[in-house]
Amino acid sequence: MSNDTLNLTLRIWRQENATSTGAFRDYKLAGVSTHMSFLEMLDVLNEQLITSGEEPVEFDHDCREGICGMCSLMINGKAHGPDNATTTCQLHMRRFNDGDTIVIEPWRATAFPVVRDLVVDRSAFDRIIGAGGYVSVNTGNAPDGNAIPVPSTTQETAMDAAACIGCGACVAACKNASAMLFVSAKVSQLAVLPQGKAERNERVLNMVAQMDKEGFGHCTNTSECEAACPAEVSVSNIARLNREYVRASLMSGG
Repeated sequence: MSNDTLNLTLRIWRQENATSTGAFRDYKLAGVSTHMSFLEMLDVLNEQLITSGEEPVEFDHDCREGICGMCSLMINGKAHGPDNATTTCQLHMRRFNDGDTIVIEPWRATAFPVVRDLVVDRSAFDRIIGAGGYVSVNTGNAPDGNAIPVPSTTQETAMDAAACIGCGACVAACKNASAMLFVSAKVSQLAVLPQGKAERNERVLNMVAQMDKEGFGHCTNTSECEAACPAEVSVSNIARLNREYVRASLMSGG
């Protein structure tokens, strides 16, 4: 057998719908090119299943460029697989060995209910953003670059937080299914910039309240979220979120 191809056993979570009981099923896949991405490998599996008259495996994907965060899979117990700072769509089959059994399952969190197979409903994140992850005040037209001085370190802090792609790997990796890294990134990217300060108190209070309403767990500072994040968002944002929340609570009399 060529060193450029693999024979694999895929142990995949199959679940017909949100209310049905799911289970793992094993599939054999031969001749997988090591140059394929992980999602291309799943495409090949689905072609094989369709040809044999079986239902294909449903999974989320979109850009396949590591940008959108849709490709949310637990692979051998790790969010997005074995590579650091890598989304599932950017993971390549050369990271696996011939004869491997690869366990593939959806995110596991109460706030991310399974829709079908490997697809989960992550609209909880959308509702958190809708609670305050934006600037709604009139900031005027695009100003001259020197009209609102922003130190480079502040810009970098905001951009590092804004790198979050909302994939949910932080939730999936956390033993409590906490969304603190996601929420803290969205709070931080606006809290440190002048344009976001007008609504900073309402923003953090409303977003944290919505996070709790969605049923996410509490943070216990084990930093699994940072380790799993494909954008390498820092847990230092969680510390900022806590400071922002305490400040806003005191100012609101809460």
